[in-house]
Amino acid sequence: MPVQRWLCLASVIRPYRPADLGALYDICLRTGASGSDASNVVADPRLFGDVYAAPYAALEPELAFVVEDDDGVAGYVLGALDTDAFAARCEREWWPALRAAHPEGSGARAVDQILVSLIHHPHRRAAAVIARFPSHLHIDLLPRVQGHGWGRRLLDTEADALRAAGSPGLHFGVGVSNERALAFYRHLGYEAWGSDGVSITFTRAL
Repeated sequence: MPVQRWLCLASVIRPYRPADLGALYDICLRTGASGSDASNVVADPRLFGDVYAAPYAALEPELAFVVEDDDGVAGYVLGALDTDAFAARCEREWWPALRAAHPEGSGARAVDQILVSLIHHPHRRAAAVIARFPSHLHIDLLPRVQGHGWGRRLLDTEADALRAAGSPGLHFGVGVSNERALAFYRHLGYEAWGSDGVSITFTRAL
């Protein structure tokens, strides 16, 4: 499937490259507080990326796309075709080294401790969601590319890639306090499946 390229304001959506990994870590940190910069709430700046970004780049790079402008990579969308298979691979290939580096209960600050807990006990969506919408994604954009349609274009690029790979549907979670993002996904027609009190699950049939 040809990759969609969207040109506007000297920006482009393109496939992820290994050289982008540092940017993924940076963006994940700078959007980690419900879309705002989380740099001041963690002692270890890599933990957000270790949990929410890098495993996708490492294990399913073919489903990773970035938006790049004249200043560099400014956003990404990351996906997993089969959520259950991805979780199993993470158990074998991703979490063991991180669990050794970050023992359960460690973390210099409260948010670090939460992220370390997620390394040892990864969050899982309800089985009923995964059964109907087996793929999932993560998307984050820096403020400089927000409000110009790049979020929608990244989501469409990911949906097209998942559809081409045979997925019948996707899901993702949004923090309940991230009101701007919640309004954005509802505006795009994503269906709110339910909430666990921490995040709201959105779904889309493909």
